[in-house]
Amino acid sequence: MAKYRIAWLPGDGVGKEVMEAAKIVFDGLKLDAEYIHGDIGWEFWCKEGDPLPKRTTDMMKTTDAALFGAITSKPQKEAKNELVPELRDKGLTYFSPIVRLRQEFDLYCNERPNIAIPGNPLNLNGKEDINITVFRENTEGSYAGVEYGPVSDELKAALAKDSPKMKFFMDTPGEDLAISTRIITRKGAERIIRAAFEHARKFGKKKVTLVEKPNVLRKTGGLMVEVFEKIAAEYPEITAWFDNVDAIGMWLVKCPEKYEVLVAENLFGDIISDLCSQLVGGLGFAHSGNIGSNYAVFEPVHGSAPKYTGMYKVNPMATILAGKMLCTYLGEHEMAARIQKGVELTVKERKVVTYDLGGTAKTLEVAEEILKNALK
Repeated sequence: MAKYRIAWLPGDGVGKEVMEAAKIVFDGLKLDAEYIHGDIGWEFWCKEGDPLPKRTTDMMKTTDAALFGAITSKPQKEAKNELVPELRDKGLTYFSPIVRLRQEFDLYCNERPNIAIPGNPLNLNGKEDINITVFRENTEGSYAGVEYGPVSDELKAALAKDSPKMKFFMDTPGEDLAISTRIITRKGAERIIRAAFEHARKFGKKKVTLVEKPNVLRKTGGLMVEVFEKIAAEYPEITAWFDNVDAIGMWLVKCPEKYEVLVAENLFGDIISDLCSQLVGGLGFAHSGNIGSNYAVFEPVHGSAPKYTGMYKVNPMATILAGKMLCTYLGEHEMAARIQKGVELTVKERKVVTYDLGGTAKTLEVAEEILKNALK
Protein backbone atom coordinates (compact mmCIF):
# COMPACT_ATOMS: atom_id res chain seq x y z
CA MET A 1 0.00 0.00 0.00
CA ALA A 2 1.28 3.46 -0.92
CA LYS A 3 2.28 5.84 1.86
CA TYR A 4 0.08 8.66 0.52
CA ARG A 5 -3.23 8.96 -1.30
CA ILE A 6 -3.31 12.05 -3.51
CA ALA A 7 -6.45 13.34 -5.22
CA TRP A 8 -5.48 13.99 -8.84
CA LEU A 9 -7.60 16.77 -10.36
CA PRO A 10 -6.41 17.68 -13.89
CA GLY A 11 -9.41 19.84 -14.79
CA ASP A 12 -9.56 21.44 -18.23
CA GLY A 13 -7.34 22.31 -21.17
CA VAL A 14 -3.64 22.53 -20.43
CA GLY A 15 -4.38 21.51 -16.85
CA LYS A 16 -4.17 17.91 -18.03
CA GLU A 17 -0.83 18.51 -19.75
CA VAL A 18 0.92 20.23 -16.84
CA MET A 19 -0.35 17.51 -14.50
CA GLU A 20 1.30 14.93 -16.77
CA ALA A 21 4.49 16.90 -16.33
CA ALA A 22 4.18 16.89 -12.53
CA LYS A 23 3.63 13.13 -12.59
CA ILE A 24 6.91 12.65 -14.47
CA VAL A 25 8.75 14.43 -11.66
CA PHE A 26 6.90 12.63 -8.85
CA ASP A 27 7.50 9.23 -10.42
CA GLY A 28 11.16 9.96 -11.13
CA LEU A 29 11.74 11.01 -7.53
CA LYS A 30 9.79 7.96 -6.35
CA LEU A 31 7.12 9.68 -4.30
CA ASP A 32 5.36 6.80 -2.57
CA ALA A 33 1.84 7.77 -3.54
CA GLU A 34 -1.35 6.50 -5.09
CA TYR A 35 -3.01 9.03 -7.39
CA ILE A 36 -6.82 9.00 -7.39
CA HIS A 37 -8.42 10.70 -10.38
CA GLY A 38 -11.23 13.16 -9.69
CA ASP A 39 -13.77 14.55 -12.15
CA ILE A 40 -13.72 18.35 -12.11
CA GLY A 41 -14.14 21.06 -14.71
CA TRP A 42 -16.13 22.48 -17.59
CA GLU A 43 -16.91 19.10 -19.14
CA PHE A 44 -18.88 18.09 -16.06
CA TRP A 45 -20.70 21.41 -15.87
CA CYS A 46 -21.86 21.03 -19.46
CA LYS A 47 -23.08 17.45 -19.23
CA GLU A 48 -24.06 17.19 -15.55
CA GLY A 49 -24.69 20.77 -14.43
CA ASP A 50 -21.99 20.47 -11.77
CA PRO A 51 -18.29 21.22 -12.38
CA LEU A 52 -17.45 19.61 -9.03
CA PRO A 53 -19.54 16.42 -8.70
CA LYS A 54 -20.19 15.06 -5.22
CA ARG A 55 -18.34 11.85 -6.14
CA THR A 56 -15.19 13.96 -6.43
CA THR A 57 -15.46 15.64 -3.06
CA ASP A 58 -16.38 12.29 -1.48
CA MET A 59 -13.23 10.78 -2.99
CA MET A 60 -11.09 13.68 -1.79
CA LYS A 61 -12.16 13.03 1.80
CA THR A 62 -10.33 9.68 1.58
CA THR A 63 -7.03 11.28 0.51
CA ASP A 64 -4.20 13.14 2.21
CA ALA A 65 -4.12 16.15 -0.13
CA ALA A 66 -4.84 17.13 -3.74
CA LEU A 67 -3.01 18.48 -6.77
CA PHE A 68 -5.16 20.50 -9.15
CA GLY A 69 -4.49 21.52 -12.75
CA ALA A 70 -6.60 24.27 -14.29
CA ILE A 71 -10.23 25.24 -14.75
CA THR A 72 -12.24 26.88 -17.51
CA SER A 73 -14.73 29.46 -16.22
CA LYS A 74 -17.17 31.47 -18.32
CA PRO A 75 -19.84 34.14 -17.64
CA GLN A 76 -23.19 32.87 -16.35
CA LYS A 77 -25.10 33.41 -19.61
CA GLU A 78 -22.49 31.59 -21.66
CA ALA A 79 -22.25 28.85 -19.05
CA LYS A 80 -26.01 28.25 -19.19
CA ASN A 81 -25.98 28.11 -22.99
CA GLU A 82 -23.31 25.39 -22.96
CA LEU A 83 -25.33 23.04 -20.77
CA VAL A 84 -26.82 20.02 -22.50
CA PRO A 85 -30.39 20.96 -23.62
CA GLU A 86 -32.16 18.92 -20.95
CA LEU A 87 -30.43 20.91 -18.17
CA ARG A 88 -30.92 24.45 -19.46
CA ASP A 89 -34.28 25.02 -17.78
CA LYS A 90 -33.32 23.58 -14.40
CA GLY A 91 -32.24 26.88 -12.85
CA LEU A 92 -28.61 25.80 -12.53
CA THR A 93 -25.96 28.43 -11.76
CA TYR A 94 -22.28 28.00 -12.50
CA PHE A 95 -19.98 28.51 -9.52
CA SER A 96 -16.21 28.11 -9.63
CA PRO A 97 -15.24 24.63 -8.42
CA ILE A 98 -11.95 25.81 -6.94
CA VAL A 99 -13.81 28.42 -4.87
CA ARG A 100 -16.23 25.69 -3.78
CA LEU A 101 -13.34 23.45 -2.77
CA ARG A 102 -11.89 26.23 -0.65
CA GLN A 103 -15.21 26.73 1.11
CA GLU A 104 -16.33 23.09 1.44
CA PHE A 105 -12.98 21.94 2.84
CA ASP A 106 -12.44 25.20 4.76
CA LEU A 107 -9.13 25.82 3.01
CA TYR A 108 -8.91 29.26 4.56
CA CYS A 109 -5.23 29.90 3.84
CA ASN A 110 -3.99 30.56 0.33
CA GLU A 111 -0.21 30.54 0.60
CA ARG A 112 1.56 31.92 -2.45
CA PRO A 113 5.38 31.95 -2.58
CA ASN A 114 7.01 34.42 -4.97
CA ILE A 115 10.73 33.72 -5.14
CA ALA A 116 13.04 35.12 -7.79
CA ILE A 117 15.01 32.27 -9.37
CA PRO A 118 18.59 33.31 -10.20
CA GLY A 119 19.11 33.65 -13.93
CA ASN A 120 15.40 33.96 -14.77
CA PRO A 121 15.20 36.54 -17.56
CA LEU A 122 11.62 37.30 -16.53
CA ASN A 123 12.53 38.59 -13.05
CA LEU A 124 11.46 42.24 -12.68
CA ASN A 125 14.36 44.42 -13.84
CA GLY A 126 16.68 41.48 -13.32
CA LYS A 127 16.17 41.55 -9.53
CA GLU A 128 17.09 38.33 -7.75
CA ASP A 129 16.48 39.43 -4.15
CA ILE A 130 12.69 39.10 -4.24
CA ASN A 131 11.23 36.59 -1.80
CA ILE A 132 7.65 37.45 -0.88
CA THR A 133 5.05 35.05 0.45
CA VAL A 134 1.43 36.20 0.21
CA PHE A 135 -1.14 34.88 2.67
CA ARG A 136 -4.60 35.38 1.22
CA GLU A 137 -7.76 34.62 3.20
CA ASN A 138 -9.53 32.08 1.03
CA THR A 139 -13.14 31.70 2.18
CA GLU A 140 -14.58 35.14 2.98
CA GLY A 141 -14.31 38.67 1.67
CA SER A 142 -15.78 39.58 -1.69
CA TYR A 143 -15.53 35.95 -2.83
CA ALA A 144 -18.01 34.64 -0.26
CA GLY A 145 -20.64 34.75 -3.01
CA VAL A 146 -23.23 36.82 -1.13
CA GLU A 147 -24.58 39.04 -3.90
CA TYR A 148 -27.88 40.59 -4.93
CA GLY A 149 -29.15 41.66 -8.30
CA PRO A 150 -31.70 42.79 -9.17
CA VAL A 151 -32.18 44.39 -5.75
CA SER A 152 -35.63 44.43 -4.17
CA ASP A 153 -37.17 47.55 -2.62
CA GLU A 154 -37.28 45.68 0.70
CA LEU A 155 -33.54 45.07 0.65
CA LYS A 156 -32.82 48.67 -0.29
CA ALA A 157 -34.98 49.89 2.57
CA ALA A 158 -33.34 47.52 5.04
CA LEU A 159 -29.87 48.67 4.01
CA ALA A 160 -30.89 52.34 4.20
CA LYS A 161 -31.79 51.94 7.90
CA ASP A 162 -28.18 51.25 8.84
CA SER A 163 -26.31 53.04 6.07
CA PRO A 164 -27.17 56.66 5.31
CA LYS A 165 -25.12 56.47 2.13
CA MET A 166 -27.70 54.09 0.68
CA LYS A 167 -29.85 57.16 0.06
CA PHE A 168 -27.82 57.85 -3.09
CA PHE A 169 -29.14 54.63 -4.63
CA MET A 170 -32.76 54.56 -3.45
CA ASP A 171 -34.06 56.00 -6.73
CA THR A 172 -32.14 53.51 -8.84
CA PRO A 173 -34.51 50.82 -10.19
CA GLY A 174 -33.86 47.41 -8.67
CA GLU A 175 -33.15 45.87 -12.06
CA ASP A 176 -30.39 48.44 -12.60
CA LEU A 177 -28.70 47.75 -9.28
CA ALA A 178 -26.36 44.98 -8.13
CA ILE A 179 -24.80 44.59 -4.68
CA SER A 180 -21.80 42.47 -3.72
CA THR A 181 -20.81 42.06 -0.09
CA ARG A 182 -17.37 41.91 1.52
CA ILE A 183 -17.70 39.67 4.55
CA ILE A 184 -14.94 39.67 7.16
CA THR A 185 -15.28 37.69 10.38
CA ARG A 186 -13.01 38.02 13.38
CA LYS A 187 -12.29 34.27 13.19
CA GLY A 188 -11.36 34.51 9.50
CA ALA A 189 -9.12 37.51 10.08
CA GLU A 190 -7.40 35.96 13.09
CA ARG A 191 -6.49 32.66 11.50
CA ILE A 192 -5.08 34.06 8.23
CA ILE A 193 -3.10 36.76 10.04
CA ARG A 194 -1.75 34.26 12.56
CA ALA A 195 -0.77 31.93 9.71
CA ALA A 196 1.30 34.75 8.20
CA PHE A 197 3.10 35.49 11.47
CA GLU A 198 3.72 31.82 12.20
CA HIS A 199 5.25 31.42 8.73
CA ALA A 200 7.50 34.41 9.35
CA ARG A 201 8.64 33.06 12.71
CA LYS A 202 9.23 29.53 11.35
CA PHE A 203 11.33 30.68 8.40
CA GLY A 204 13.15 33.55 10.10
CA LYS A 205 11.44 36.35 8.21
CA LYS A 206 11.43 39.72 9.91
CA LYS A 207 8.61 41.65 8.23
CA VAL A 208 4.86 41.08 7.93
CA THR A 209 2.64 43.61 6.14
CA LEU A 210 -1.15 43.78 6.12
CA VAL A 211 -2.65 44.86 2.79
CA GLU A 212 -5.91 46.74 3.39
CA LYS A 213 -7.97 49.89 2.74
CA PRO A 214 -9.37 50.88 6.16
CA ASN A 215 -9.62 54.59 5.34
CA VAL A 216 -12.48 53.75 2.92
CA LEU A 217 -13.67 50.29 3.94
CA ARG A 218 -13.96 51.41 7.54
CA LYS A 219 -15.87 48.49 9.00
CA THR A 220 -14.29 45.49 7.31
CA GLY A 221 -10.88 47.08 6.90
CA GLY A 222 -11.05 48.37 10.44
CA LEU A 223 -11.66 44.87 11.76
CA MET A 224 -8.69 43.52 9.80
CA VAL A 225 -6.39 46.23 11.19
CA GLU A 226 -7.65 45.69 14.74
CA VAL A 227 -6.95 41.96 14.59
CA PHE A 228 -3.59 42.49 12.87
CA GLU A 229 -2.34 44.86 15.55
CA LYS A 230 -3.45 42.54 18.34
CA ILE A 231 -1.72 39.48 16.86
CA ALA A 232 1.41 41.45 15.85
CA ALA A 233 1.98 42.25 19.53
CA GLU A 234 2.50 38.52 20.14
CA TYR A 235 5.47 38.47 17.75
CA PRO A 236 7.74 41.26 19.00
CA GLU A 237 10.73 40.05 16.96
CA ILE A 238 8.81 40.76 13.71
CA THR A 239 8.34 44.23 12.27
CA ALA A 240 4.66 44.65 11.39
CA TRP A 241 2.79 47.41 9.58
CA PHE A 242 -0.11 47.85 7.16
CA ASP A 243 -0.18 49.52 3.75
CA ASN A 244 -3.17 50.60 1.73
CA VAL A 245 -3.75 48.24 -1.18
CA ASP A 246 -3.37 50.96 -3.82
CA ALA A 247 -0.09 52.20 -2.35
CA ILE A 248 1.36 48.73 -2.02
CA GLY A 249 0.70 48.13 -5.73
CA MET A 250 3.08 50.99 -6.42
CA TRP A 251 5.69 50.01 -3.81
CA LEU A 252 5.83 46.40 -4.95
CA VAL A 253 6.86 47.54 -8.41
CA LYS A 254 9.31 50.13 -7.11
CA CYS A 255 11.00 48.23 -4.27
CA PRO A 256 9.69 44.67 -3.83
CA GLU A 257 12.71 43.73 -1.72
CA LYS A 258 11.13 45.80 1.08
CA TYR A 259 8.53 43.08 1.70
CA GLU A 260 8.80 39.51 3.00
CA VAL A 261 5.31 38.37 4.08
CA LEU A 262 2.05 39.98 2.95
CA VAL A 263 -1.35 39.12 4.39
CA ALA A 264 -4.70 40.19 2.98
CA GLU A 265 -8.38 39.41 2.68
CA ASN A 266 -9.60 37.48 -0.34
CA LEU A 267 -9.92 40.05 -3.13
CA PHE A 268 -6.90 42.15 -2.21
CA GLY A 269 -4.88 38.98 -1.73
CA ASP A 270 -5.89 37.74 -5.17
CA ILE A 271 -4.79 40.96 -6.84
CA ILE A 272 -1.55 41.40 -4.90
CA SER A 273 -0.47 37.78 -5.31
CA ASP A 274 -0.80 38.05 -9.11
CA LEU A 275 1.26 41.22 -9.05
CA CYS A 276 3.92 39.51 -6.95
CA SER A 277 4.03 36.54 -9.31
CA GLN A 278 4.78 38.87 -12.22
CA LEU A 279 7.77 40.24 -10.31
CA VAL A 280 9.37 36.78 -10.43
CA GLY A 281 8.46 35.50 -13.87
CA GLY A 282 4.69 35.48 -14.27
CA LEU A 283 2.14 32.71 -14.52
CA GLY A 284 4.65 30.12 -15.70
CA PHE A 285 6.00 30.12 -12.15
CA ALA A 286 2.99 31.15 -10.05
CA HIS A 287 1.80 28.43 -7.71
CA SER A 288 -0.12 28.22 -4.46
CA GLY A 289 -1.44 26.04 -1.69
CA ASN A 290 -5.01 26.19 -0.42
CA ILE A 291 -4.50 24.98 3.12
CA GLY A 292 -6.91 24.21 5.92
CA SER A 293 -6.64 22.57 9.30
CA ASN A 294 -7.07 19.05 7.91
CA TYR A 295 -6.63 19.18 4.13
CA ALA A 296 -4.87 21.05 1.35
CA VAL A 297 -5.19 21.53 -2.42
CA PHE A 298 -2.13 22.69 -4.38
CA GLU A 299 -2.33 24.30 -7.80
CA PRO A 300 -0.69 26.41 -10.47
CA VAL A 301 -2.35 29.79 -10.72
CA HIS A 302 -2.76 29.94 -14.50
CA GLY A 303 -5.96 29.09 -16.34
CA SER A 304 -6.79 26.34 -18.80
CA ALA A 305 -5.43 28.28 -21.84
CA PRO A 306 -7.81 26.75 -24.43
CA LYS A 307 -5.81 28.13 -27.38
CA TYR A 308 -2.84 25.99 -26.34
CA THR A 309 -4.74 22.82 -25.46
CA GLY A 310 -3.16 19.75 -27.01
CA MET A 311 -0.01 21.58 -28.06
CA TYR A 312 2.08 20.77 -24.96
CA LYS A 313 3.43 24.29 -25.20
CA VAL A 314 2.94 25.83 -21.76
CA ASN A 315 5.48 26.07 -18.97
CA PRO A 316 4.87 23.30 -16.38
CA MET A 317 7.07 24.86 -13.70
CA ALA A 318 4.16 26.41 -11.82
CA THR A 319 2.51 23.01 -11.46
CA ILE A 320 5.76 21.29 -10.57
CA LEU A 321 6.43 23.94 -7.92
CA ALA A 322 2.90 23.38 -6.62
CA GLY A 323 3.95 19.75 -6.39
CA LYS A 324 6.93 20.89 -4.33
CA MET A 325 4.52 22.56 -1.90
CA LEU A 326 2.55 19.31 -1.77
CA CYS A 327 5.70 17.42 -0.84
CA THR A 328 6.47 19.92 1.91
CA TYR A 329 2.92 19.55 3.24
CA LEU A 330 3.35 15.77 3.33
CA GLY A 331 6.65 16.12 5.18
CA GLU A 332 8.78 15.06 2.19
CA HIS A 333 11.24 17.92 2.65
CA GLU A 334 14.20 16.34 0.85
CA MET A 335 12.05 15.68 -2.19
CA ALA A 336 10.73 19.24 -2.09
CA ALA A 337 14.30 20.54 -2.02
CA ARG A 338 15.20 18.39 -5.03
CA ILE A 339 12.26 19.77 -6.99
CA GLN A 340 13.32 23.33 -6.20
CA LYS A 341 16.88 22.49 -7.25
CA GLY A 342 15.64 20.92 -10.48
CA VAL A 343 13.59 23.98 -11.42
CA GLU A 344 16.39 26.41 -10.53
CA LEU A 345 19.02 24.56 -12.58
CA THR A 346 16.67 24.26 -15.55
CA VAL A 347 15.98 28.00 -15.48
CA LYS A 348 19.63 28.90 -14.98
CA GLU A 349 20.87 26.74 -17.85
CA ARG A 350 17.90 27.43 -20.18
CA LYS A 351 18.82 24.50 -22.40
CA VAL A 352 15.36 22.95 -22.26
CA VAL A 353 12.68 25.58 -21.59
CA THR A 354 9.34 26.65 -23.05
CA TYR A 355 8.60 29.64 -25.25
CA ASP A 356 8.08 32.10 -22.36
CA LEU A 357 11.73 31.63 -21.38
CA GLY A 358 12.95 31.92 -24.95
CA GLY A 359 13.04 28.21 -25.70
CA THR A 360 11.22 25.76 -27.95
CA ALA A 361 10.84 22.77 -25.63
CA LYS A 362 7.53 21.04 -25.04
CA THR A 363 5.84 20.77 -21.65
CA LEU A 364 6.89 17.18 -20.98
CA GLU A 365 10.44 17.77 -22.20
CA VAL A 366 10.81 20.47 -19.56
CA ALA A 367 9.53 18.06 -16.92
CA GLU A 368 12.15 15.50 -17.93
CA GLU A 369 14.86 18.18 -17.72
CA ILE A 370 13.72 19.26 -14.27
CA LEU A 371 13.78 15.65 -13.11
CA LYS A 372 17.30 15.16 -14.51
CA ASN A 373 18.53 18.27 -12.69
CA ALA A 374 16.72 17.28 -9.50
CA LEU A 375 18.60 13.97 -9.45
CA LYS A 376 22.06 15.52 -9.87
